[in-house]
Amino acid sequence: MAVFLTDAWFDDVEKLGSEAGELNLPPALANMIINLKVSDTDKDIEANFADGLLHRGLNDNATTTLLLDRSILQSIITDFDTNEIMGAFMGGKIRVEGDMSQLMAVQTARPSAEQKELYKRIKSMTTMA
Repeated sequence: MAVFLTDAWFDDVEKLGSEAGELNLPPALANMIINLKVSDTDKDIEANFADGLLHRGLNDNATTTLLLDRSILQSIITDFDTNEIMGAFMGGKIRVEGDMSQLMAVQTARPSAEQKELYKRIKSMTTMA
């Protein structure tokens, strides 16, 4: 088990992503590249969401950056409750820099069966310490 957002966790996610193969992502998710700047008590973490996975570091091709704290990102990943996500956005807990159109397109996108299975595997090996 790897602690969420640590280097070991990103290594494990990358390995699981490689093993999963084709995720058959819907176009809105397949084309989405979003940077994340996550504030944490120890240190800020930079990551990006691309190819249906969370990756370490920022992606130069991203036109959108989300600024949020670790607890909000944990909640999004573990629960993926769209009402909670919208509430966090409306309450200012998620801020957006850049192009919001990618986020709007995601509202109607549904993850593929392959992506759901991969996320289950990632969740099972993650500790949210």
